[in-house]
Amino acid sequence: MATPKQKITLNASRDIPFNKLMLSQSNVRRIKRGETIEDLAASIARRGLLQSLNVRPVLDGEGNETGMFEVPAGGRRYRALELLVKQKRMIKTEPVPCVVSDAQSAVPIEEDSLAENFQREDLHPLDMFRAFQTLHDQGASHEEIAARFFVSATFVQLRLRLAKVSRKLHEVYEQEGMQLEQLMAFTVTDDHARQEQVWEALENSWSKEPQQIRRLLTESTVRASDRRALFVGVDAYVAAGGVVLRDLFEADNGGWLQDPALLDRLVRDRLKSIADEIAAEGWKWIVVDAHLPYGHNHGLRALAGTPVDLTDAERAEREALRAEYDRLEAEYGQTDELPDDVDQRLGQIETALEAFESRPMNYDRAEIARAGVFISIDRDGDLVVDRGHVRPEDEAMQAVDGDSAEPGCATENEDSRHDPSVRHAIITIGAQASEPEEDDGDTIKPLPERLVIELTAHRTLALRNAVAENQHVAITALLHRLVLDTFGQRSATGCVEAFVRHVHLPWQDVGLKDSPAAKAVDERHEAWKSVIPLDDDETLWAWLDGLDEARRQTLLAHCVSYGINALFERPNPYGSGVSQHGLDQRLREADRLSRATGLDMVDAGWRPAVDNYLGRVTKSRILEAVREGAGEQAAQLIDHLKKADMAKEAERLLADSGWLPEPLRLSGDDAPAAQPDEGEEADLPEFLASDDEDGSAADETAAHAVAAE
Repeated sequence: MATPKQKITLNASRDIPFNKLMLSQSNVRRIKRGETIEDLAASIARRGLLQSLNVRPVLDGEGNETGMFEVPAGGRRYRALELLVKQKRMIKTEPVPCVVSDAQSAVPIEEDSLAENFQREDLHPLDMFRAFQTLHDQGASHEEIAARFFVSATFVQLRLRLAKVSRKLHEVYEQEGMQLEQLMAFTVTDDHARQEQVWEALENSWSKEPQQIRRLLTESTVRASDRRALFVGVDAYVAAGGVVLRDLFEADNGGWLQDPALLDRLVRDRLKSIADEIAAEGWKWIVVDAHLPYGHNHGLRALAGTPVDLTDAERAEREALRAEYDRLEAEYGQTDELPDDVDQRLGQIETALEAFESRPMNYDRAEIARAGVFISIDRDGDLVVDRGHVRPEDEAMQAVDGDSAEPGCATENEDSRHDPSVRHAIITIGAQASEPEEDDGDTIKPLPERLVIELTAHRTLALRNAVAENQHVAITALLHRLVLDTFGQRSATGCVEAFVRHVHLPWQDVGLKDSPAAKAVDERHEAWKSVIPLDDDETLWAWLDGLDEARRQTLLAHCVSYGINALFERPNPYGSGVSQHGLDQRLREADRLSRATGLDMVDAGWRPAVDNYLGRVTKSRILEAVREGAGEQAAQLIDHLKKADMAKEAERLLADSGWLPEPLRLSGDDAPAAQPDEGEEADLPEFLASDDEDGSAADETAAHAVAAE
C-alpha cells in the first residue's frame, strides 16, 4: 500500500530557556487591552503556561542562527513570564514551551503575529456561564472563582444566575434565537416552567423586549415598593416563608414578593392586632382597610379633641431641635447644594418636629363611646389611624329630664367603658366591595352599571376640581341655576346642585382617592377649613363679609364645586331616584361644564388600566379600545391572548394614547346640546343601556324609556 504524500509540515515545538527569548518588534499588538500583565502572570503562576509562544530564530548578518529567538506572537505571555522572573518567582533559565517557525519561511513574521490574534475566537458567553457553574458545583464559592479569574464576585454571581435559566432557553440563546439582554430578564425567577411559558407566549410576538419579559414573569407578584409590602416589611414577609424575586441586572426597587396571599394575610393580621389595641380605648366601632376609599368619612362628624400636653423634657427637646434647624438654615442657607450630612440632619429634624405636631389627641370619654376609628395604610406604607368620627345614627340625644338618654348615648360608667368584658368595639376589616366576574362574550355589550358609575365618579371629581379652579364658570353656573329657580319653573335638579349638598360617590375604584383631582380638592378644602371660623355664626358672617372680592370668588367657586354631580344613575320612571329626563339634563350640563372649563380627563390624570377598566370589560371591549387608541394592527397583535394577558398588554399599548371610554368623553360637538321639548326624553348612549355584561337589562331599560315618554 502506497504511503500518502505529505502535504503539510507543522512547526516543531521546543523547550527554550527564557533568557534565550526576546520580544519581537514585528508583533502587531501595539495597544494594551483586556486583563493586565500582572493578572496574566498570576494566572501562569497558578496554572502554568497554557499556550506556547510562537518564535523564530534570530539570524546574524550572514544568515546564521545566533541561538536567540524572537517572539512575534505571544508578547503578553512573554511580558508576564518576564514579570515572574523579576519577582524571582521563576528562574531566567526556565524552559518555555515554544513553537518554532522556520527563519527562512516565505510567510512574513508580522503575519504570524496577526494570524494568532485575528483568527482567535472569544469564548461564547453561555460556555462561560456553564464553566462557572461547574466550578461552583465543585465547591468553589463566588469569591474563590472571582479570585481565580481576576473579576469581581458580583460578576461571577451574575453569570451563575444566567447559568440557572432553563436549558431550553439556553438552547434558544445558543442558536441566536434571543439576545443576551432577553436571557438576563428571565433570571427574575427560578421557575423554569414559567420561564418557558413566557417565552412561548412571546416567541412569535413583535413585543418581546426584556422589560416585557420581566413584566410577564412578575405579573402575579407584588412589588416591594407596594404600600402593603412597606407596611409589613420584606424581612417579616421572608421570615413567614415568602419568596422575593430579584433582578440582579436591573434596578428592581427591592424586587417582587411572589406570594400576594401571604402578604395580604400578614397585612390583615397586623392591622387586626393594631385594631385590637385601639379597641381597648373604648371606641364603638373600628373600620380597617389597607385601601380606604376616597370620602370614607363622608357624612360623619369629627370629634374636636385636644392635643396631649408635652412634658417639660419634650418641650425642651422641641426647642432644641428648632434652634438647631435655624442654625443650620442660617449657616447653609446661601449655599447652592447642602452637604449630604447636613441635608440628612435637616430631614431628621423635620421628621421629629412633625411628630411633635401630630401627637395624640384627648377626646371626651362620653364621645369615645359612640365614635369610631378608621385604620389604613398610606402610599408610603405608614400606618394611618384616624380617630374620632361619629355616625349620624350614633349621635347622642338630649335627655328629657336629665336622667335618661336615647339609644346611642354613652351611659356606661367610666370603668365599664374601658372594660373589654363590658364593651367591645365592632371591628370591620375590608371596606371595598369586590367586583363580580363578567361574561366574556365575543360581541360588544353594554358596560356594567357599577363600572359606569365609577367612571363618572372620576369625571365628577375632576369636574369639581375644574369648576373650583375657574371662578368665572363657577359663578356663571351658580347664577344660571339661581335665575332658573327664581324666575322659571324647573323640576330637574341638573348637574349643579346649587344648595351645595355634598354628593357622595357611592362606588369607586381604589385609585380614585390618589388621583390628582382628589388631592387638589382635598388640599384646597383643608386650606380653607384651617382659616374659616366655624364655631360662631356671627363671627363667620363678619369674616365672610370682610373678605376681599378675589377671595370671596375663590371660596364661592370651591363651595359650588362640591355640588357638582356628573354621576350616572339608573333612571327610575316610577318616582324614586332620578328620572330619565333628570339624568339627560345632568349629563348634558356635565358636558357643558367640561367644555367651559376645558376639562380633559387625560390631563386630569385618568389612564386606562386593568383595575379601572380593561380588566372589567369583555375581550371585545378591550380590542375595541386598542383599535381606537392604538390602531388595528396593535389590536391584531393581542387578539390571541387570554383575557388577563390581553388586559395587561392593552394597558401598555394605551398608556400614552389619550384614549377614553365613552362615559368619560364629551358627547356631540363643541356646541351646547339642544334642550328637549317638554315631556320629551333624549336617548341614552348605548354604553349606558345596561348594568351587566350579558345585556339582560337592555330591554328593561328601553321599556323604562318608553314609559317615561
